[in-house]
Amino acid sequence: MLLARFGRRIASETRIDSLLTIIAEEVRHILYADRCSVFLIEAEKHELWTKVALGVGEKVLRIPIGQGIAGFVAKTGSAVNIRDAYRDTRFTQDFDRITGYQTKTVLAVPLKDREGRALGVFEVLNKSKGAFNEEDEGFLRILATIAASAIENAKLYDNLRKSHLETIYRMAMVAEYRDQQDTASHLRRISKYTGLVAAELGLPLDLVEDLRYASPLHDIGKVAIPDSILLKPGKLTPDEYEEMKKHPVYGGRMLENAESRLLKLARNIALSHHEHWDGTGYPYGLKGEEIPIEARIVSVVDVYDALTTRRVYKGAWSVDDTMRYMNEQSGRLFDPKIIDAFVKCRPMVEDLMKEESHAAGESAYHA
Repeated sequence: MLLARFGRRIASETRIDSLLTIIAEEVRHILYADRCSVFLIEAEKHELWTKVALGVGEKVLRIPIGQGIAGFVAKTGSAVNIRDAYRDTRFTQDFDRITGYQTKTVLAVPLKDREGRALGVFEVLNKSKGAFNEEDEGFLRILATIAASAIENAKLYDNLRKSHLETIYRMAMVAEYRDQQDTASHLRRISKYTGLVAAELGLPLDLVEDLRYASPLHDIGKVAIPDSILLKPGKLTPDEYEEMKKHPVYGGRMLENAESRLLKLARNIALSHHEHWDGTGYPYGLKGEEIPIEARIVSVVDVYDALTTRRVYKGAWSVDDTMRYMNEQSGRLFDPKIIDAFVKCRPMVEDLMKEESHAAGESAYHA
């Protein structure tokens, strides 16, 4: 029953961080351990890393291969069962000193992939009653075999996802580079601002992540706008402006048959980020919550970035002037709830602006 439950819980999780957390939670309870860590090998750096150290809080830990109990197991491929950690010369006390935790008993086994290559280390500490025994070790080995398969699948999915996101980012670059001097910086800012606001609104973490990656596609439809209009230095004629206003529709069509949630979000954003809360926007005059929340978020951050960034045809507005304008337009152009969240994010937004400005060697930021 325990193995079946363990297998079911980890089988459908494809995000590596979430998977490692689930694995650690299950193993900790199954073996009555106070703490469980799942270390993965990062071969390029010749070290182990983990974001999961359940029982003493969650931290990012990095350990050189060969150092400490986990490092020893990773290097040798041998299991270790220690009844008194402080009497074992392989044990390093640094983590205990930093956290105030006291390690007593340790059981660690290697994680190996399907070909038997080292993948990482399972480590459990401080069994609730007594020391870990041979039965615990055997059970942990079985759990490690099941977990290793799930971790391999999650890493494969992660690599595919990264490749997918890289393609999406390049699509966004194509759309933006024709009329943006700082295309990459603009896309990074839109992505980061969107993530901050979405998190402040309390949206689920996986949705926040998808919105960060979907938001740079907001102007993908501009690839269909002629250069004579998109790059025109002067004021657009009424007919030219009407053509420019079609770029959300073009973007929506480009992403029309998207199957992934991320690209469906990107389609909603591309199609509706110029809609206004009061119904005066385009292309369809949507009003209030008829506008998808992802588009309402990007509407706010896109206008903020446009106003605070220097362009050939205008200078950069100060943050104070921009925020004053955004607040004035709350309930008109923008969803008041999104504006409230953005105001709360202002300190973090300004920090990101300073980082971008410093990285680019620009002076467009005015506090």
